[in-house]
Amino acid sequence: MPTPLFWFFAILMLAGGLAVVSLRNPVSSALAMVTSFVGLAGLFIGLNAFFVGVIQILVYAGAIMVLADWASCWPSPSSC
Repeated sequence: MPTPLFWFFAILMLAGGLAVVSLRNPVSSALAMVTSFVGLAGLFIGLNAFFVGVIQILVYAGAIMVLADWASCWPSPSSC
């Protein structure tokens, strides 16, 4: 993996992680976590672990988005 690409994905992961803990809206925080997972998947793909990178996106990022949808419906089911 070229060095600039590594730093791009590393900074993307760090920015996503900082946004997860600093944002107060659960949906925005979940989107930030997906951003962090995309950075992690990019690092996996850069290490030639294509299967792990794709599974990282499909399973974990998909599960986080379903969890965010569930969390947004939890306080008031009429808003869903």
